[in-house]
Amino acid sequence: MSGPPAHPDSRFHLVTLTLVVTIAALIGLNYTVMKAALDHTTPLALAAMRTSVGGPVLLAVALMRRERFPRGRDQWLAIWWISLSITTLSSATLVAGVSRVSAGLAGMLSATMPLFTAVIAVWVLAERPNRMGLLGIVAGFAGAVVLAVPALSAGNTALGVIFILIAAVTWAIGGVLNKRLPAALEVSPVMLVAVQILMSCACLHLVVPFVEDWGDTTPGWGLWWPLMYAGIPSLALSFALFATVLRRAPAIQAAVSAYLTPVFGVLFGWLLRGERFGAAELAGGLMVVAGVVVLTTSQLPSRAGGPARVTGHD
Repeated sequence: MSGPPAHPDSRFHLVTLTLVVTIAALIGLNYTVMKAALDHTTPLALAAMRTSVGGPVLLAVALMRRERFPRGRDQWLAIWWISLSITTLSSATLVAGVSRVSAGLAGMLSATMPLFTAVIAVWVLAERPNRMGLLGIVAGFAGAVVLAVPALSAGNTALGVIFILIAAVTWAIGGVLNKRLPAALEVSPVMLVAVQILMSCACLHLVVPFVEDWGDTTPGWGLWWPLMYAGIPSLALSFALFATVLRRAPAIQAAVSAYLTPVFGVLFGWLLRGERFGAAELAGGLMVVAGVVVLTTSQLPSRAGGPARVTGHD
């Protein structure tokens, strides 16, 4: 006798979870990479340069896939608002924050993004986590705190903390806008992110001369290799995957990738820089993984009291 058939949502949840883990790994490594790049340039200049790398590469991919450019005022305006939130304000304030705090603390603070997303999604999208989803949110955040406690050391500044919290809030706003603005759902995820990165590129390059000095940037491989990673895998690829997850799942589930970034931040720090990986990191990492699995596989009603609903397509 054959066993019971697989739940129809099991494959869907597995794919979503895989995408969430991949996003977290790409971004988790980026905290260490950005630290290396900031030895050769300034924060806002780095944010501008990574969009200069990531935007054209992703646009080339979209064109090779024969994806259509946005059409009409509504689509362009929707992408503009998403771009302003995620790839302009969030990216700029994140780099500014990373330059002022440790990589571990940056990862922990970035892990507040799902909490902000949950609050905004309840207000704007009426997405409300069930009890298991709420448990996943709490467990994931608690694990992120435990994981990054060893990083709470001297050298971190209050301004850096504020910058990263602003980055978390603006990312959360952009994630909700991705689902709230119907015109954005009419554009493929790859083309949407390519255009939004290029919009941010123009904005950031216009602002840099008024805030920083390009003369403080030192060209060389010490800058180029981390810039390539920060621009392509960490920015272009991870943002395209994030937009794809937003098409597959509620905004709160998509946001849990932020809970896993401290796990990968600590892991890559241990592997690449020989940083400490002890009992606290292990316990925190297990809590984070458990929270992400619970939240990603829980049913999140898209409307209060209603069944779960996924908008858009892969």
